[in-house]
Amino acid sequence: MTTKTSTPAIPPNPMTPAAASRIQSATAKANGGAVPKGSFATRAQRAAAKGGKR
Repeated sequence: MTTKTSTPAIPPNPMTPAAASRIQSATAKANGGAVPKGSFATRAQRAAAKGGKR
């Protein structure tokens, strides 16, 4: 039987601030300047801010 670890593995390509910025910019342009709460752009910014830290 396999066991799961309690913490997820670090992704091989962590989200960079530049990539998160591009995603947020595209989302804002598509939504008239607003970035919806809970959108992928929001999650990308959070991941970039963490920088792979736990």
